[in-house]
Amino acid sequence: MDKVILGDNQFFAVNHASDEKARAQSIQFKEDAAIIKVIDTAINLGINTFMCTTHDRIANICDHMRANKQRYWDFNIYPCMPYAHKYANAFTELGIVGTIKQYVPGNLLGAFAKGGIAFLSKDFIGLMELLIDAEMKMFKGLNTPVIFIQNVLVDMILGLKMYEVFSHYDSYIRKKYSAEPGYITMNMPLLLDALNSIGIENPIICSSINKIGFRMSGGIEIYQKYLNEKQFRPIAMQVLAAGALHPKDAIEYIGKFPKIESVLFGASSKSHMQETKELIEANIK
Repeated sequence: MDKVILGDNQFFAVNHASDEKARAQSIQFKEDAAIIKVIDTAINLGINTFMCTTHDRIANICDHMRANKQRYWDFNIYPCMPYAHKYANAFTELGIVGTIKQYVPGNLLGAFAKGGIAFLSKDFIGLMELLIDAEMKMFKGLNTPVIFIQNVLVDMILGLKMYEVFSHYDSYIRKKYSAEPGYITMNMPLLLDALNSIGIENPIICSSINKIGFRMSGGIEIYQKYLNEKQFRPIAMQVLAAGALHPKDAIEYIGKFPKIESVLFGASSKSHMQETKELIEANIK
């Protein structure tokens, strides 16, 4: 994986530090062209990987990339699914049946109508595969070497102890998409233990890692222990702890853990991207 990964929070008004900044970003990126401009700036700076949700507007960005293959032929996208807000908004606007009609393929909808909840219970894994395929359609023809499950689902599965779902996900992503499965979580130690318990070794795990323990469930001490002693491929996110840390101090801390392969960050200006990239490359070996 590349050391430097650009995220998409800033494009969709997600700011953990300030609602005011979130509103400003919503205005700044109301047009798709503004998002494309930031991605192009990142590419010009040598940032070659973009981690993004399956937000509806990402489909427009993917269309642009397919229409300009020469520009983006070696650019990597790490999809993260499901985009929970998309489904929540659909439930509000369309209701449960309307949401199913919009996002679930027709053959499954017919089976659901015949079998109801009993059908879904029997074939949860089949449902998962169909929803993955539905989410992945927007990325067709683009480079997606790692495909992530979002923390909202990962941590729910952890809470329910349905670890076999991870096993099926791992197998399906490898076979169907020739990609590596990735996992986003707010509890890295618990997730790693769960994955290891079902035979998934050396997984790619993206989690909050920062020097003040922001959004690090279980506490900073156990994170440091696992980063030093366990075998996995960590991606660090929220390294600035929602703006509480200075970039230099934050990334120097990340550099203390040789296992960390990549840092995920959000930025909207060239200067911010360049500064962050240089700090990451200087500290992540």
